[in-house]
Amino acid sequence: MSNLAYNGEFDAEPVLSPGKIGGPGAWRGSKLQKSDAWIEHLNETEIAEIDAAIRAHVEQDLSMADIRPETFVLPTLGPRLKKILNDVVEGRGFVLLRGFPVDRYSVTEAAIGYLGLGSYCGAFRPSNAKGHLLGHVKDIGLDIKQPTTRYYQTNRGLEFHTDSVDIVGLLCLKTAKSGGASRIVSSVTLHDVMYEKRPDLWRALFNAYPTDRRGEIPPGMKPWFDVPVFNWYEGKLTTIYVGQYIRSAQELFPEARRLTDVEVEAMEYLDTLCNDPEYYLSMDFLPGDIQLLHNHQILHSRTDYEDWPDVEERRHLLRLWLAPESGRPLPPVFEPRYGKLTPGNRGGIFTESTKLTFSVSPV
Repeated sequence: MSNLAYNGEFDAEPVLSPGKIGGPGAWRGSKLQKSDAWIEHLNETEIAEIDAAIRAHVEQDLSMADIRPETFVLPTLGPRLKKILNDVVEGRGFVLLRGFPVDRYSVTEAAIGYLGLGSYCGAFRPSNAKGHLLGHVKDIGLDIKQPTTRYYQTNRGLEFHTDSVDIVGLLCLKTAKSGGASRIVSSVTLHDVMYEKRPDLWRALFNAYPTDRRGEIPPGMKPWFDVPVFNWYEGKLTTIYVGQYIRSAQELFPEARRLTDVEVEAMEYLDTLCNDPEYYLSMDFLPGDIQLLHNHQILHSRTDYEDWPDVEERRHLLRLWLAPESGRPLPPVFEPRYGKLTPGNRGGIFTESTKLTFSVSPV
């Protein structure tokens, strides 16, 4: 049963969740902050496998497009990555993998190694209209007031949000001088708290919210898409939310449906819960940290940061958008955003001018 019957318009009554969900995905940051159970460490054997796979890739003169588990062989780490992925998708929704040896690699070598690890977790999907399958989170001096600028291209803090793909991965190459903490929160917990405390606002988040595409428009599509924040489908809660872009859709597109006062209040309450340290988990990346998040059950944000004067030392993360074949079923209402619903072949940004590429430059 779909969350909404999609036939070009979303006018059916939404399917609501049965109430509190709970389970391993319903964690609270205040408790996890005292634990390191969510941190996995690479061991010496696994690091040696990464080294060998990078060397083999370079010696065979392969391109980044050639990277897949069959060409980037990780005999012991590969199966472990598959297990970690399963725990992320079926468990608490995230992991921090620590110890990728970025200090011994060039940016290109680190990218090859990171793509190799990522290939065990899903197919690469483009994270912007340029078609970048290897993304860069770095302040390149763009003005966020421009309609096509994305927050990851600035040093501005990001509000809690999800990305339009099953899994997002970040590899930390360089940290900022100060700030730039990653914060994540369980959307299952947010759902359960809202159901208990404000069921009227909980109900509103099952309505379809117009969301700005920020100029990254697929052929034949509107410059916004309509999707509920909370979606109950095949026994799972799937969340998609970018509050900043919901608000910009209201400002930029008069044709988009106007939000009701209750829907606006529901967003404000959701944002308030996201920013409550009772619920969010904060983590400061170290060089070599890899964070994997399951977008369907995790919202993430970043605090403002101050960067180093030396350009070569400035904060720099590599990003992967991944579509695992083990991905959960998604409701039809996701299709205008995800393009397709087939696990392993969905999500990402596609426009008429998109050309898939692996770039080692953040520009």
